[in-house]
Amino acid sequence: MTNPDGEKQDKPFKIQIDKQHFDVQEPTITGRALLELAGKTPVEQFALYLKVHGGQPKRLQLNDVIDLRTPGTEKFLTLPLDQTEGLGTRREFALPADDMQWLNATGPQYELVAEGGVLRVVLYDFPVPVGYNLSKVAVNVRIDSGYPDTQIDMAYFFPPLQRLDGRAINATATDTFDGKTWQRWSRHRTGANPWRPGVDNLSTHMTAVGEWLDRELKKA
Repeated sequence: MTNPDGEKQDKPFKIQIDKQHFDVQEPTITGRALLELAGKTPVEQFALYLKVHGGQPKRLQLNDVIDLRTPGTEKFLTLPLDQTEGLGTRREFALPADDMQWLNATGPQYELVAEGGVLRVVLYDFPVPVGYNLSKVAVNVRIDSGYPDTQIDMAYFFPPLQRLDGRAINATATDTFDGKTWQRWSRHRTGANPWRPGVDNLSTHMTAVGEWLDRELKKA
């Protein structure tokens, strides 16, 4: 094995795929070979992403040749592709590993949708407490540049929620996404309850969304 200057390099390239660590002897490797190395077979049923420091993971194709000598080319993320037709099949970007594990372990179906340069996580069959017109609803949240250091803000519901007692829900607006008109709840963190990088993530934000729903019903 040689380095870019043509000199022999004895040490293997150390990479990480999900939470597994591997030593690779050759300086280049295909996306297919990385999936096979991680035991993700059939490889056609998995997506592979390069984890980019400070940015969103970059999708790699099976035949892409990855140069492991390039700085920042050490960590990769895999994502199972849903092979069924219909709801819940879109995986158009990847999230940090902790978020992906939470999504795959949680009950509702989900999609990762990129539309107009905006990334959104969509959860289906999200439970709604008694007191609203629906018991389950679709909810989406935006993933802005810089996440997870950048906070997730607000939530968007479809169909729109209404209180059964007829009282209006304040600070809502409409938002068009994925061919539907969603109900945006403008709920924001405060200086006393800021976003905590390294602590807060998709799961803690969705817990907060559930608390918003409960708190709304307590308003007179």
